Amino acid sequence: MLLLFGFKTIRRALPGRAGTCQYCRSFVHHHLEERATKFTLFFIPLFTTSRSFRITCSNCGQMSKITARQKNALGR
Repeated sequence: MLLLFGFKTIRRALPGRAGTCQYCRSFVHHHLEERATKFTLFFIPLFTTSRSFRITCSNCGQMSKITARQKNALGR
């Protein structure tokens, strides 16, 4: 019997916001990205094992990890 399982990381772009970058101190648009790692069985994603969010400055390219709570605060 052959059992194929593994993990797959899925990246999804979310709507970003304009704000001041903490590194370059410029008021520019920031890109928001969600990364979800999913457990797969026979190449079918079954459930999410971890989720993280990253925000990237469009001016200097500096990337920072943010929490789900911080991501929700950006949506307001």
